[in-house]
Amino acid sequence: MELYTDEYFMREALKEAVKAFDIGEVPVGAVVVCNNRIIGRAHNQTEKLTDATAHAEMLAITAAANHLGSKYLDECTLYVTLEPCVMCAGALHWTQLQKLVYGASDIQRGYSLVSSPLLHPRTEVVKGIKADESKKLINDFFKRIRN
Repeated sequence: MELYTDEYFMREALKEAVKAFDIGEVPVGAVVVCNNRIIGRAHNQTEKLTDATAHAEMLAITAAANHLGSKYLDECTLYVTLEPCVMCAGALHWTQLQKLVYGASDIQRGYSLVSSPLLHPRTEVVKGIKADESKKLINDFFKRIRN
């Protein structure tokens, strides 16, 4: 039985999403993994940083690039609880990400809504890992702010 599975690392991304939820941010979490080691982790901080680009993916990419000393993540996997938006998918393209794993699809703002391919052609995509948990966290967040 393999210890470091997509489910294992998605649980780590979900821990980041809970941190976002707890501080009133849209609960999205991300981790970047290289050789079965987390080298970047983040959660949404757009409100805290007053920065529309402070998405979990963008912050995790920056942390991973700093760790590696390289702008390329071509030997890395990004685990994120929600399908990346167009901005984040564009950033992932430029990093030449090896693999993207996401939980819930984003039917309003996800990159897959755009007809042109946004990710790097070599990026492998796996979707639906821990999707129910990711979706529940998002739904609970929006229920909370509407009440």
